[in-house]
Amino acid sequence: MNEPRLGIDIGRVIITGDEPGGDTNFIGGGTEDVLRTPMIEGAFDSIARLVALFGGRVWLVSKCGARMEAKTRLWLAHHRFYELTGVPESHVRFCRQRPEKRDHALELGLTHFIDDRTDVLAHLEGAVPHLVLFRNWKQAEAEIRMAR
Repeated sequence: MNEPRLGIDIGRVIITGDEPGGDTNFIGGGTEDVLRTPMIEGAFDSIARLVALFGGRVWLVSKCGARMEAKTRLWLAHHRFYELTGVPESHVRFCRQRPEKRDHALELGLTHFIDDRTDVLAHLEGAVPHLVLFRNWKQAEAEIRMAR
């Protein structure tokens, strides 16, 4: 597994969220709220380019409960995420606790990871060589930068 392999968080990286530190906008909503929740501007196009750069070795790795997982899967399918980005549906992983993202990263041999939370990136230290902190330019005053 010497080839680069990328992990991407979902909430507030692909799907819009509330304020910094919060979760996706549809966390408490019904199905219609879920489907109306917008993506982060440019996310699909950017991920499609990353899929090409990483030779298809891109996974989504997200922390959430079972109900939120179902809503997220519904959102991804409704917005044609798999078709428009080239990320296979089988490349979506969920865990119930943030530290468990490290387990997925090690199992998948991830070399890069994009997340909006510094606490998650801290759990990935030593397991994933290249960690990227994502901030939505329209939502936060921070920038995309290397987290290390």
